[in-house]
Amino acid sequence: MWRGAVGNLLRGRGAGSPRAASASAAAQLRRRLESELEDIRGAGTWKSERIIASRQGPHLRLAGGGAGILNFCANNYLGLSSHPEVIRASVEALEKFGAGLSSVRFICGTQSIHKDLEEKIACFHQREDAILYASCFDANAGIFEALLSPEDAVLSDELNHASIIDGIRLCKANKYRYKHMDMQDLEAKLQDAQKHHLRLIATDGAFSMDGDIAPLREICQLAQKYDALVFIDECHATGFLGPNGRGTDELLGVMDKVTIINSTLGKALGGAAGGYTTGPKPLIDLLRQRSRPYLFSNSLPPAVVGCASKALDLLMESNAIAQSMAAKTQRFRSKMTAAGFAISGKDHPICPVMLGDARLATVMAEDMLNRGIYVIGFSYPVVPKGKARIRVQISAVHSDEDIDRCVDAFTQVGRKHGALP
Repeated sequence: MWRGAVGNLLRGRGAGSPRAASASAAAQLRRRLESELEDIRGAGTWKSERIIASRQGPHLRLAGGGAGILNFCANNYLGLSSHPEVIRASVEALEKFGAGLSSVRFICGTQSIHKDLEEKIACFHQREDAILYASCFDANAGIFEALLSPEDAVLSDELNHASIIDGIRLCKANKYRYKHMDMQDLEAKLQDAQKHHLRLIATDGAFSMDGDIAPLREICQLAQKYDALVFIDECHATGFLGPNGRGTDELLGVMDKVTIINSTLGKALGGAAGGYTTGPKPLIDLLRQRSRPYLFSNSLPPAVVGCASKALDLLMESNAIAQSMAAKTQRFRSKMTAAGFAISGKDHPICPVMLGDARLATVMAEDMLNRGIYVIGFSYPVVPKGKARIRVQISAVHSDEDIDRCVDAFTQVGRKHGALP
């Protein structure tokens, strides 16, 4: 008997063996995870992933046979994700430059197309230089730590994107959070921050969950008054806000007063992936030396670079696509408001249909899909508790008929579930 026990110990089967301890820890972890997942389901905030079996666009086919679905929840603002010239440019870059670099930029991962795209981005935003990242999340994760010291201060809007919040957490600067778009609170925080060396105001240009636009004129005025710099994240503005689609700083006439812009190539500019920082050349040079997501991430794949570069070409050749957004956005917002829905934000193609209850948002989104409209309910932790919504996003390639069909479906579903009288 004792020989069997010794044998089990030697083989790692005993109750006190490392293998047994590891199995116990794994079981404990599984129980904890399953409990947390059940809590998420119970709260009605479970996020399912619908599987698309077609290209991204205003009309989709879902796996399992769902065809002819109207898509109203993508960031494909300009409809360039499936634009034939964008796809062709991506294929040409893939054939000429390969699938990927298998390296970070400073070792052997920089190609001529990377430099060309960075120059094009800087030109588009009328800035000195630009630097590419794998995503704008990485751009936001890499800038604050590299730029700010413990003697500096960063002042952040309380509803900034999670990537800005996480990026700020990584830096050692003194952190201030001001109330959402509240200029009195920002000024009070700026007054207190005068004791620090460098002051940086950080804000989304357009807020992705609420569809509202930062008051950049007022922010820039306060920055000038208190000798601060302004940083904006333009992920939900680049390509379609402003007369030429350059973003909120162009829309509000403060392009010369915003120091740093971070944005994405994964939304309006082709919809694939990638992000960037553009601003003063010394800053971009410093990021190439110090920004950890840049230094430790592979280069953007050539196919992604190719499609983003072509998207920028199309945008700089003509502002017709960007300008088509305004009328379609206004059509949806006005018709939904007339139907009795509360739509957050103003004049932005992000149109959050405010519902409050997480379960209601989830159930209504599922019912909308049954009627051929693809939308998603958003709830905690993506948005604050009690502020659940269905976020509708208008694209330049939606027709008036598409928009009217979406409004009609919302009206029917809203009445069915008590969201409308």
